Amino acid sequence: MSASHLPRRRLVAGWDEHPLGAGCRPIGGPATNLGRAAGWAAVDDARAVDALLQAHAEGATVFDTADAFGLGHSQRLLGRMLAQVPRASVRITSTVGAFRGTGVNAYRSLNLHSQVEQSLENLGVESLDVLTLHHVDFGPRDEFLQEARETLEALRDLGRVKTLGIRAPHRLAVSVRPCDRRRGSATRFTFLVQQFDPKVIVTSFSPLSQLPAPGREAGDCGEEDAFDFARRHGVATVVTEPLGLGPLTGEHRPGTVFGPGDVRSHLTAPVLAAVERGLQPLRKRFGSTAHDLVRVALHYCLRRCPDSIVLAGFTSPQQVAANYQGLRPELSEADHEFVDAAFAALRAELEETGQPRSKETASVPCTPGAGRPAQEAEER
Repeated sequence: MSASHLPRRRLVAGWDEHPLGAGCRPIGGPATNLGRAAGWAAVDDARAVDALLQAHAEGATVFDTADAFGLGHSQRLLGRMLAQVPRASVRITSTVGAFRGTGVNAYRSLNLHSQVEQSLENLGVESLDVLTLHHVDFGPRDEFLQEARETLEALRDLGRVKTLGIRAPHRLAVSVRPCDRRRGSATRFTFLVQQFDPKVIVTSFSPLSQLPAPGREAGDCGEEDAFDFARRHGVATVVTEPLGLGPLTGEHRPGTVFGPGDVRSHLTAPVLAAVERGLQPLRKRFGSTAHDLVRVALHYCLRRCPDSIVLAGFTSPQQVAANYQGLRPELSEADHEFVDAAFAALRAELEETGQPRSKETASVPCTPGAGRPAQEAEER
């Protein structure tokens, strides 16, 4: 039984999509970008393509990838799937900016053109439905911003890119004071939205993400939820990392060792231990398997982000089937209250230990400093 019963959600005007999209980072396998792990564990290519086909059969319409995912490997595997399904049945979203090559800035015109054309070749398609800017570092004093804007406009005019997206931190500082480097400036982000006119804002969110207090007034260190920001500007949202890079599956214990090139290697033993303790109430109520816990986490994200396309990663057809078929039956209101309380307790414990809840909440500045390299791509 598929999750096709779920109401569609708006991605771009005229594009109403399945709310659970396919995140293609894990199938890219291990990778290193700018000296840092930027990939996943080794993957069986044939199983990965079967998983993509399974996702399509389950009703997925949004497939998200990036040139940095396995340094093109994720895109090539997705291309093998796309060759077997009607192009009009899927929306392809990809990201640019994480993989800079030898250029001085990822958003120089030559780099943008070459990365987009390479992505199209990897995918075997003529156009990308959404191209997302991975970060907003346009060089010192935005030296390359106008060049990037003109290049992206040209790519849209050529039909190589249909619309643009932009990544945002989960939280945006309302005040101009840099109270918390984990948050970007809402003023800065508003300026960039005006410059590039994106139709999609991409942000990470999981049950480990701290939620803004309802009705809280912005003080000196006020903040705005990225979802509220998107609603105010009439922009759609896409959510990445709904499983917090994997710990919420319950499969990663404190002693888990991740291989070279696996972005999850940054997960510390204290974080994994705290998550393991926090999952115990959910195991007792809903079941102890990874599929049981994934079901709960995806239900949580879909409910908390009612306007968003949520991207769930996978490496096998079995994981795909569990992701989609686990959405039926839906959780009861009592179940949702239990889940909310369990995850709130887990977030509180992580906050008390001083451990970052995920790479996104640990450090994703909206405006990287001059000369800093583009950040590695996020899990989808």
